[in-house]
Amino acid sequence: MQPGRLVCVGTGMTLGAHMSPLSRRYIEQADVVFVLVADGITEQWIEGMNKEVRSLQPFYCEGISRMISYRQMVAAMLAEVRAGKQVVGAFYGHPGVFAWVPHNAIATAREEGYSAHMEPGISAEDCLIADLGIDPGTYGCQHYEASQFMFYKRIIDPSAYLILWQVGIAGDRSFAKFTTGAAYRELLVSLLMAHYPDDHEVILYEAICLPIQKPRIERLALHKLAQATMDLKTTLVIPPCCDMQPNDAILTKLQNLSEPG
Repeated sequence: MQPGRLVCVGTGMTLGAHMSPLSRRYIEQADVVFVLVADGITEQWIEGMNKEVRSLQPFYCEGISRMISYRQMVAAMLAEVRAGKQVVGAFYGHPGVFAWVPHNAIATAREEGYSAHMEPGISAEDCLIADLGIDPGTYGCQHYEASQFMFYKRIIDPSAYLILWQVGIAGDRSFAKFTTGAAYRELLVSLLMAHYPDDHEVILYEAICLPIQKPRIERLALHKLAQATMDLKTTLVIPPCCDMQPNDAILTKLQNLSEPG
């Protein structure tokens, strides 16, 4: 095993409340910490744990594909691992959820013979479940990235929750925009209206970053979605619009299995 090491940790969503003690210890003991979080205050908080903190935020630039930025971030982290350093990548929320950089940095480090692993954090999904009072086990949940949902033919079950992530950039094929406009969202709405009534209530959700904030929980009719304000943090939650349909054939077979003899 090579001497360098990479650990990608989650800072959680809310400042000072969601990071695990183990993740904090990795940050405190690292030779260098790379940070990609939602705000400058969280970044400053992490700087109080380690003297060698470097922000990954400057790699982002509107008009340049995010994939280019992501590869540059991975390269910056791996350069320090290859130099034999104990490296931590501290990422907003959970480092494995909608996070290309941690997954690819860890995979590359392992391929090159370095120790690399991930430590979980509280994600936006966890906060969403708590703030909206949703139990995924009641009706089931379908999760898609909003643009991927538009680009591919996905099967929708309107008797379950449908959760679309990064709806503020829905339809962006360039991977270079920080938001898309109403015309893009109209296409998304038309796609959804094939499965839901136009007046079906949907929810725009944003988790809090600071304890003094309140989560965004905006309820509106589906047909008004295109005109709503959204950004990279916004998640679209669509509650079920119909009842679950019993699978009578399977229920009959199960009943037969339970009968004696």
